[in-house]
Amino acid sequence: MRKRLFAPLLFICLAIMLTGCSGKDDPNTVTILNYGKYFEPGLLDQFEEETGITVKYEEYESPEEMYAKYKAGSIRYDVACTSDYIIQKLIQEGETVEIDFDNIPEFANIDEKYLEYCKNFDAENRYTLPYFFGTVGILYNTTMVDPAETDTWNVLWDKKYSGQIIMENSVRDTYMVAQKLLGVSCNTTDRDVLDRSLDLLLEQKPLVYSYLSDETADWMAAGNAALAEVYSGEAAYAQSLNSDLAFSVPKEGSNMWVDAWFIPKTCRHKKNAELFLNYLCREDVAMTNFDYVYYATPNKAVFDQLDEETQQDETIFPDEKTLNNCEFFQPLDEITTNYYTELWEALKAY
Repeated sequence: MRKRLFAPLLFICLAIMLTGCSGKDDPNTVTILNYGKYFEPGLLDQFEEETGITVKYEEYESPEEMYAKYKAGSIRYDVACTSDYIIQKLIQEGETVEIDFDNIPEFANIDEKYLEYCKNFDAENRYTLPYFFGTVGILYNTTMVDPAETDTWNVLWDKKYSGQIIMENSVRDTYMVAQKLLGVSCNTTDRDVLDRSLDLLLEQKPLVYSYLSDETADWMAAGNAALAEVYSGEAAYAQSLNSDLAFSVPKEGSNMWVDAWFIPKTCRHKKNAELFLNYLCREDVAMTNFDYVYYATPNKAVFDQLDEETQQDETIFPDEKTLNNCEFFQPLDEITTNYYTELWEALKAY
């Protein structure tokens, strides 16, 4: 789920980033869609050098934006990465193509337990290749916040932190917090519950500094806020910049997510797409990506090479108890999706 991190702005200067393709199709290309700042830029250059395949690279900010971008149909993507519930929706709509894993020998590096997680949205592991996974929780500054307060989402409603709270600029992630406080599933379609969730978030809004995406980790690392709702990898990155920061997944539960790669039916260069997926699974490539992104990797060859401290870092690699208290987002029907949009707009306009 969005899962993006804050990396140097050099990514903006990535020479191979293009907005799409035009004119006659070039069979020696691969067109990729991914979250922003979710791939080490030099690795794309390296892929081009090793294969002679030209990379056309597009980015997006949220899973919902990805879905809209893809469905617009203006660009024929060969391979894409997004969050579990959007992939599940695309599978249900017949928008995905089976991956030929015989063409991806490096897939052997993927730990089977993460393929089990993928069955939550790709029941037979036919369409997806897991990329990163994690949770959503609270990143807090230990010089400003008592750690004992952060075992509950309620701390994000504490008036003493007014103006020092950051929330995710994401409808599902933000509403998830309210739903967990209400003791219900983050996949509820009950309008009464959704309305009550909005009431909670409206009550909280005067305390919120901002709803952010790209800026959260840097803002917290600089000591400019006390608390933030964040993705786990984002928290790990911020902690690497500021040792006063800590991370908690509240007792009420949270969202566990898997971001994965898939081949959409718009693909015109399946061989190139599968070469790219094989490249992603290679130990050296996956290690470089892990160092860049900070999210938990499903690549066991990479995990085995990590030092013990990193392997045991529960911000990056949550323990089973934490994961068992989390749930995956499920795709919502069109009526509920539209209602969420109305509620989100109401919250932002308040």
